[in-house]
Amino acid sequence: MTDSVVTRFAPSPTGFLHIGGARTALFNWLYAKKHGGKMLLRIEDTDRERSTEPAIAAILDGLKWLELDWDGEVIYQFTRAARHREAAEQLLAGGKAYRCYATPEELTAMREKARAEGRTRLYDGLWRDRDGSQAPSGMKPTIRLKAPQTGETVIEDQVQGRVVWQNENLDDLVLLRGDGNPTYMLAVVVDDHDMGVTHVIRGDDHLINAARQKQIYDALGWEIPSMSHIPLIHGPDGSKLSKRHGALGVDAYRAMGYLPAALRNYLVRLGWSHGDQEIFSTAEMIADFDLSGVGRSAARFDFAKLENLNGHYIRHADDQSLVTMFEDVLDYVPDGSGLKAKLNDTTRAQLLQAMPSLKERAKTLIELIAGSYFIFADRPLAIEPKAAALLTPENRELIGRLRSALEAVTPWNPETTEAAMRAFAEQNNLKLGAVAQPLRVALTGRTTSPGIFDVLAVLGRQECLARLGDQAPA
Repeated sequence: MTDSVVTRFAPSPTGFLHIGGARTALFNWLYAKKHGGKMLLRIEDTDRERSTEPAIAAILDGLKWLELDWDGEVIYQFTRAARHREAAEQLLAGGKAYRCYATPEELTAMREKARAEGRTRLYDGLWRDRDGSQAPSGMKPTIRLKAPQTGETVIEDQVQGRVVWQNENLDDLVLLRGDGNPTYMLAVVVDDHDMGVTHVIRGDDHLINAARQKQIYDALGWEIPSMSHIPLIHGPDGSKLSKRHGALGVDAYRAMGYLPAALRNYLVRLGWSHGDQEIFSTAEMIADFDLSGVGRSAARFDFAKLENLNGHYIRHADDQSLVTMFEDVLDYVPDGSGLKAKLNDTTRAQLLQAMPSLKERAKTLIELIAGSYFIFADRPLAIEPKAAALLTPENRELIGRLRSALEAVTPWNPETTEAAMRAFAEQNNLKLGAVAQPLRVALTGRTTSPGIFDVLAVLGRQECLARLGDQAPA
């Protein structure tokens, strides 16, 4: 391959950047990176009714969070409408398109008749060879492509193989509407050509569009880009991906505490394989990605697999970067602002100190937040019901004695506090667990937490003694 590869990601801004769109963007990005080319970003906002500014912002934000950068400025399709009209006029002048004056009623009747007769070509060519002088007065025509009526339209697809349509089944499609606005089909072809796109990689729901777009390319005398139509993502049960399966926006995965690198790694393996390898660094993905590894059947979304992969990325992440990600995700989770207010130099240092043990247990940043609750808890601690059951009079008395034993510990670190607890257990003929669990409840308000010696070290002497004092008998 030369370095002139140009791919594009071209979402419609009618909602968030969904997971399928994110994977399409990733595949385009990887292909461009691998071949030293460019990935361009085009917002297909020709549907003015449904295109919104918040959706555009969500798409750009989602791509930035996934660290999928694009080359050059964002191109907005709607701003190029004059250029699209120019191409339609060129086709009209060359006899490759014609003005159609069919009324809405005539078109409805045509469609109904074609369907009744089991034909896929819905437009019967009413105005294909008629003179405009016969047109009803005051009627604004559409401009239709004069599509070939015999022979075949063929796409040599890099993923689907050779795909053939019989031209007799394809309509003379509308290029310009009666109000002068270009259709999506025309706009895509003109934009891809003008942007120098060499490779179109998109979902296989666009495969039928490829046939129609190929006819426009042929009519304009332009070379069609290489086409690759990738299978859609299905739910675990094999049905179309829905919200309950994970058809969510990228922003939802961010709020659920997934790491961008883990989500990228998960998405690259949805429909593309490279031997048995599951875990890829970004550099490996770029080096290994090829279209021949993309399967033809739909990929199945599996939350458990994503979660396990995310856990791997969390365990292998640098502690300081996890503290940063912990802070960032607070903007996207319920009650995150309350926790954010408690972040200061002290709590950040405690979080960093606790991170090696916190990250071993967490599969998401949300679980990381849940595990770190003891750092941010207010005194007196809210005690969970299960933990409260352990605060018997005997255990409260034990907590009081433990507090006295720990008061004498100096310096305060995991080794010295552990030695003091072990000595205390031995002197009182107790197993370490019988001492550790009441201590855990008094320090965290819960029955589960990171290792108790880590908790002691992270909270520090003053806070530990204060919390133990809250639970000891007065």
